[in-house]
Amino acid sequence: MTEHASDVVFTAAVKAVQERLGSRAAMQRMAATRDFQVRIGADLAAFLAERDSAYLATASADGQPYIQHRGGPKGFLRVLDDTTLGFADFDGNRQYITLGNLSENPKAALFVMDYPTRRRIKLWGTARVVEDDAELVARLRHPDCPADPRRAIVFAVAAWDVNCQQHITPRHDEDTIARALHKVMAENAALKAELARLNSTEIKSEIKRDSPS
Repeated sequence: MTEHASDVVFTAAVKAVQERLGSRAAMQRMAATRDFQVRIGADLAAFLAERDSAYLATASADGQPYIQHRGGPKGFLRVLDDTTLGFADFDGNRQYITLGNLSENPKAALFVMDYPTRRRIKLWGTARVVEDDAELVARLRHPDCPADPRRAIVFAVAAWDVNCQQHITPRHDEDTIARALHKVMAENAALKAELARLNSTEIKSEIKRDSPS
């Protein structure tokens, strides 16, 4: 039994390394005051609803790791309840490494990044493949995704945490850049119109001053 949610990740081996490198006391204080979270609250749900990309980590029974990128329209990661996420799964390149790993080892992790705000969230737990629940698959199918999902992957959250922003380079998607550019262009057009108006007013004033009384 774990005493803290962070014990899911801070195994005995990890704690031994923390002790050797001098960070164990700080990690103990963190666990006592602000430990990893286990529930999917409103803030995390809102964060996930805006993401169009995530990385899913699994491992085979003998520990061979694999990380797979998962993407889709914003909100493709769905909150099923306060400890469970789900997303539709597609055939893709048909390697099925994730499916094979989960068939023998349910341990999994999700890494979700928000580059514009330099925020990253890590989630640990277990995942399972659901192939015989058409209602769940339909629920997880995003209306903006034209492809037909083959199955669902359900992720049970055991712990999650927010990483620091250090070393994250901000990046922006095309829609964000387009909106920002549209705003700048609109402001530029407004300034040009105001300049033209002011110039016109100034010319009219000069003509009026130069006109004979």
